[in-house]
Amino acid sequence: MQLEAFLALFTRQGQFILEAAEALVPREKDFLQDFKLLNKRYPTEVARMALTIAILREEAGRKFPQARKMFFERSAFEQASSWEVAAYRAARYAGLDRVLDLGCSIGGDTLALAEVTPTIGVDYDDLRVQMARANAAALGLAERTGFIQAELTAALPLQLNAGTGIFFDPARRKNGQRIHSVRDYEPPLGIVEYWLPQAPAVGVKISPGVKLEELSAYDAEIEFISLKGELKEAVLWFGPLKTTERRATLLPGEHTLTAEHIPKIPLSEPRAYIYEPDPAILRAGLVTVVGEQLNAAQLDAEIAYLTADAYVETPFARAWQVEDWLPFQLKRLRAFLRERNVGRVTVKKRGSPIVPEDLIRDLRLEGEQEKMLFLTQMQGKPIVVIAVPNQV
Repeated sequence: MQLEAFLALFTRQGQFILEAAEALVPREKDFLQDFKLLNKRYPTEVARMALTIAILREEAGRKFPQARKMFFERSAFEQASSWEVAAYRAARYAGLDRVLDLGCSIGGDTLALAEVTPTIGVDYDDLRVQMARANAAALGLAERTGFIQAELTAALPLQLNAGTGIFFDPARRKNGQRIHSVRDYEPPLGIVEYWLPQAPAVGVKISPGVKLEELSAYDAEIEFISLKGELKEAVLWFGPLKTTERRATLLPGEHTLTAEHIPKIPLSEPRAYIYEPDPAILRAGLVTVVGEQLNAAQLDAEIAYLTADAYVETPFARAWQVEDWLPFQLKRLRAFLRERNVGRVTVKKRGSPIVPEDLIRDLRLEGEQEKMLFLTQMQGKPIVVIAVPNQV
């Protein structure tokens, strides 16, 4: 029924229905009242489909620059990569004859890949395949793309060779729940072993929270990608796409960091500046690499905060100026802040069991100044660092 409703949108009446839905400038919270309005005039399932797409076009602007032309399904949209991430990834496939986008869904990655080289999308869901095809046509990429509705199995419905690249996006949710193990992905990560001998240029999108020990058997680079400070995804790069063992990339700007070895850096009490590395740096295990670049120390060997005497600009970490620090004790901290007329605090924490909202409530501050509090550990003991935004 959904597929029939979607295809109906490409009739003359369907276009009128979609235009009517978009004219409502609809939002998810108003779905029921808007649907009742449309359903008075148009067939139920087509009205429902049009309204859903109109709502998602409104929401998709934060992910896709051409969202107004595209077609979406809710769960597929929520799991799709942002265009900046997809375009960055696609650049690795430059020079290949073609790319297979396996698990293409509504085609977000297919479109980015097609900008680089001809791409064929494969997905088992016929509705998503049709949406992907429509999206390629809407963005003028129909001639650089093709789509196949098929199950992803070891024997793909296409011939593989060394000039073929593969981008594989396995399902990481089942019945609305996240799948945490790569062995439980649908299909599981291990299926790449069947493809690599014929098409060694393989990239696999995986959860950024992946258990690293599950990847030890794979000869692949793992790259963690963040966008505007938010960790978005991880990618495994095989064969000629592999360039290092571990990489952290920060978008926009394509700031990227790798390391041939992980250095040790000293431990220290808080100095003039405290740094919080980007989450991609944390997941890639490159905190001490950044620390070495900054001539910084760690507060604790198990904690990712860095501290330094002098400020060094870096895209890989945010910095604050340290005003003071003290062993954590609620009464002492409250007195310290009240003496300095502090009424508002923002609390960050690493290695502390304290809930920031509970601390803010318990401090009962009423002053005019604002400070940043870092709840953390120094060589295993709880401390609080009082800081302000970096002025350099």
